[in-house]
Amino acid sequence: MESRHRNADGTPKYTNRLIGETSPYLRQHAHNPVDWHPWGDEAFALARDLGRPVHLSIGYAACHWCHVLAAESFEDEQTAELLNERFVNIKVDREERPDVDRIYQIAQQMLTRGPGGWPLTMFLTAERRPFFGGTYFPPEPRHGLPGFKDLLGRVARYYEEHREELDAQGEALSAAFQSIDPPPPEAGLVLTAEPLERARADLERVFDARHGGFGGAPKFPHPGSIERLLRHWRASAHRDPPDLRALYMAGLTLKRMADGGIHDVLGGGFCRYSVDELWRIPHFEKMLYDNAWLLTVYADAYVASGDELYAGIARDTAEWMRREMQSAEGGFYSSLDADAAGHEGSFYVWDRDEVRAALSAEEYAAFAPCHGLDLPPNFEGRWHLYVAREPDALAAELDVPAPRLAALLESARGKLLAVRAQRERPARDEKILTAWNGLAIAGLARAARALGCAGLEESATRALEFARAALWRDGRLLATYSGGTARLNGYLDDYVFLAEGVLELQQLRLRPAELAFACELMEVVLRRFAAEDGGFFFTSDDHEPLLHRMRTFADEALPAGNAVAARVLTRLGYLLGESRYLQAAERIVRGGWAPLAHHPQAHATLLNALEELLDPPETVILRGEPEAIESWRRELARLYAPRRMVLAAAAGAPDLPSAIAAKPPRGAATAYLCRGSVCAEPVDSLGALAEALRG
Repeated sequence: MESRHRNADGTPKYTNRLIGETSPYLRQHAHNPVDWHPWGDEAFALARDLGRPVHLSIGYAACHWCHVLAAESFEDEQTAELLNERFVNIKVDREERPDVDRIYQIAQQMLTRGPGGWPLTMFLTAERRPFFGGTYFPPEPRHGLPGFKDLLGRVARYYEEHREELDAQGEALSAAFQSIDPPPPEAGLVLTAEPLERARADLERVFDARHGGFGGAPKFPHPGSIERLLRHWRASAHRDPPDLRALYMAGLTLKRMADGGIHDVLGGGFCRYSVDELWRIPHFEKMLYDNAWLLTVYADAYVASGDELYAGIARDTAEWMRREMQSAEGGFYSSLDADAAGHEGSFYVWDRDEVRAALSAEEYAAFAPCHGLDLPPNFEGRWHLYVAREPDALAAELDVPAPRLAALLESARGKLLAVRAQRERPARDEKILTAWNGLAIAGLARAARALGCAGLEESATRALEFARAALWRDGRLLATYSGGTARLNGYLDDYVFLAEGVLELQQLRLRPAELAFACELMEVVLRRFAAEDGGFFFTSDDHEPLLHRMRTFADEALPAGNAVAARVLTRLGYLLGESRYLQAAERIVRGGWAPLAHHPQAHATLLNALEELLDPPETVILRGEPEAIESWRRELARLYAPRRMVLAAAAGAPDLPSAIAAKPPRGAATAYLCRGSVCAEPVDSLGALAEALRG
């Protein structure tokens, strides 16, 4: 978003303190007439000196309504004059500062009893305590919302006239933050499977049996819930009957999303959410973290079911990540904007005549009914593509052999993708976030195993090498990288997501130095993030002091950092025989037991960690000649076993951890199967290994 205020020579009329920031989102606002400050002590000290309230605005680069607010208000000179005269103005990128965003999202919900979201507009005292807030405010009153300029005037007057009341409110809010912390675990608490069963029932209750997904519009993918259903089905395999309904709910959701407009029919990848219950019209921004997590789930679903649809979606999603989101340095960028050429979704939608002109008559006859072009327009007088008719049914209807129809559709998509590539593209936020890259590494590694694709392994390896070179400094992680500069103290998610990515990569090819790096990451977590009552804080013990030090266990748009930490510590603990890790993993689940037991459905990733504590995971160590053990590894990768970790270490491989080196090869290939800390006798044939796994 460029400023519309220019001098006669074309240079920006205004430049504020955001010009020196690394965040592309913050730099978008560097030429607003608003006198923006980045988050920091300097801005709050100025607010104290001037006796003004702080206007805090939090958003991110791909956010459509953030752009709307900026165009309507932050580019408006009258509004900017009011902001500059009555407030100290701070702009925050929520992706760089999830610690700040999380605190003030919760504060906004406490103060207004309304939902959070972006853009977030908060008003604070100079002591960083919020006293009023909201999300988007229009320039003039409408839809029950006050006009932004009127609101600013009222807030400024209230601040001047009610300082003592605001101080008291701030104290009360601090106490309220303390009350949201999970209570300490009860003495003698026994971990049970009850939350697993309750979550399964809760998911059934909110499942949309017609369109897939959970709940109504707006509809989010919730990959954690899908993953939980797949794991629940797998855990029921020994029952009579197994829980096929769980597999059905996961499968229908994945199918409906794949066919819906939330999935990019031409270019691959998923938008953030659907505004309708049919998954057809998305909010058009594309986020790395959504696609990384969904890539994992589609790859797993393919292995679980053998359905080639899931393989195709996983492959297309991974290729979109590699093609459009991976930097030349190896790290993955953050997002693509919802807007292009000044309009939401304009990059993705079509005029029917434009499609007809790009395709042959035979291609158009197949493509139009398949993707809804023979139906009324569905997005502002134009067409956003989705799968309107199943190709198999359409082939019969058109009396075209199914392979011929598939070839026509593939050819048409290629031509339309080439046409679309000539349009003005959505802006890309080229900030590289450590946590999101950890998710991407894990997703690509899982997909590489499922699909047998070496290119995905190579992309994941490049991203890990980038993280180790650019984001690991003096034994600590940095959270973000942009324009050659890495900065900001790493958060819990940065450490544990990256560690899980490393573990997933080891199941493609074991590299002891990478495995040691995962242990280094988790040692920092244990040393710097631990909470007395179990689990980990989101920020380290040497982080900037904030209004509250958060500790959460529920999944949100990302899997819960505490839950991922528990899973990583459990797997490393059993693999390496490290009891400290296992004890820390159990403390996490105990620390989060109260919210887990109260709302199990919201804690899907923590449920997976609980499952692996109650029924310890399997570890298969393969030793022997490289070709032989790689053949065995590929065979095991064809089985859906979410609680199993398989690592192949060639005979004579140097620097192996002692727990792996102590399991020597006894021929061309030898397998050691351990369940938790109990290992069976080694086996020397794939058939014997399969029999042991069935047992």
